[in-house]
Amino acid sequence: MSLGEPMSDSAPFFSDDSEAEGADEQGGSSAGQRTQQESPSGVSRVRALLTVLILCYINLLNYMDRFTVAGVLPDIEHYFGIDDERSGLLQTVFICSYMFLAPFFGYLGDRYNRKFIMSFGIAFWSIVTLASSYTPKEHFWALLLTRGLVGVGEASYSTIAPTIIADLYVKGKRTNMLSIFYFAIPVGSGLGYIVGSQVSSVARDWHWALRVTPGLGLIAVLLLLFVVQEPKRGAIEARPEHHLHRTSWLTDLQALSKNHSFVLSTFGFTAVAFVTGSLALWAPTFLFRAAVFTGEKAPCVDGHCASDDSLIFGIITCVTGVLGVASGVQVSRQLRKRTPRADPLVCAAGLLLSAPFLYMAIVFAQASTIATYVFIFLGETFLSMNWAIVADILLYVVVPTRRSTAEALQIVISHLLGDAGSPYLIGVVSDSLRKTDSFLWQFRSLQLSLLLCSFVAVVGGGFFLATALFIEKDRHRAENFNATDDEPIVVPKSGRSTRVPVSSVLI
Repeated sequence: MSLGEPMSDSAPFFSDDSEAEGADEQGGSSAGQRTQQESPSGVSRVRALLTVLILCYINLLNYMDRFTVAGVLPDIEHYFGIDDERSGLLQTVFICSYMFLAPFFGYLGDRYNRKFIMSFGIAFWSIVTLASSYTPKEHFWALLLTRGLVGVGEASYSTIAPTIIADLYVKGKRTNMLSIFYFAIPVGSGLGYIVGSQVSSVARDWHWALRVTPGLGLIAVLLLLFVVQEPKRGAIEARPEHHLHRTSWLTDLQALSKNHSFVLSTFGFTAVAFVTGSLALWAPTFLFRAAVFTGEKAPCVDGHCASDDSLIFGIITCVTGVLGVASGVQVSRQLRKRTPRADPLVCAAGLLLSAPFLYMAIVFAQASTIATYVFIFLGETFLSMNWAIVADILLYVVVPTRRSTAEALQIVISHLLGDAGSPYLIGVVSDSLRKTDSFLWQFRSLQLSLLLCSFVAVVGGGFFLATALFIEKDRHRAENFNATDDEPIVVPKSGRSTRVPVSSVLI
């Protein structure tokens, strides 16, 4: 099939007939039965709900694995004898791998069977994660390499999963399902800290913390292969007169670059990624150093560090994530009754409100542990209001045939300028500010470098305010998209030929 031909309901990539063929190709009474039980996506209501729950489970594992390392970072630093700069590389190499491979999987996700792509990626990620748990003390580079390879598997999943949900539900139901899906981000992140720190504490060896998620990942592969059904792309929202066409990858990129709401919301989400990436890796370590500096905890001894801070931070991350995502969706839903610009305005408010609380959490760390946790709780709650809403914005301002590419592009930009470099940047700044290797300067240098997060949050809020200026126009354009609008024809103009869109010459 050429790129210019009409797109089938489900692209054939090792897909069986039940997934690739539409309901109109079934015979007699079975066709009538399928019509009653299935939506235009070709997936029954029960199967659609199971699909969302499975995708949520995998998303939870995704973030649980991602932040297990942060939960045992003091142990890793002590084990390998590394400084903050090299510690920051653990998150940076993973994000860079994840980021650069996202466009590739986004391209595949728009064209081939998505569940098989995800199954391969998750299986690869599980194997590599297990291998990373056997890294010897003399080979820190091997841990960096395996963490980088983990990004291969996670890129295959994160770019594709939201588009499957978009092909199963529309409007209010889609928002609700995306909310459930994105609950897994903070909950999985929190579980990463909790499971990582507690397994390490019980086993007295941080390597065991990395051996929990691989087995759960293989279960996810089996669920994908035997339960999840590939939905038909765009069928649930396409109007009868619309017939979706594929366009070239360059054409997709050009169209996305002209989509102001997509571009601005992506830069806003980049600020979210910068802040969350920095806090995710460094917050437990920062809290541990603050406790050591104030004399509340002893420094690392016998290769094992106190894990209370990772446990508490993990619990806070779980609770604030659920509260933030739920409150963000509900506030946006109520505000939509008054203005169609509700989504970007809620995202802007979340970032702008999080900035002062994060600032106070960092500043009060040496004075009051309780006050620090309270401010972290409030800051993370407001920061989490963005997750489901940003995903929903992308899905309704981008046409179905470009969504995986848009997801991939957003991942690249938000991670390239956000959490790919922020953990490493915080580590470099911390090392450069440290005057001595005393407990005071280990804490103080990291404290000063983390203040950058509050400034970035304010900038991100500005991008979402700018998104509100274009959201109505871009949403209307996506909902009324016709593939022929992008196909120019040649017409005479002032004695010369010029290429113009078909819509401009039709009466």
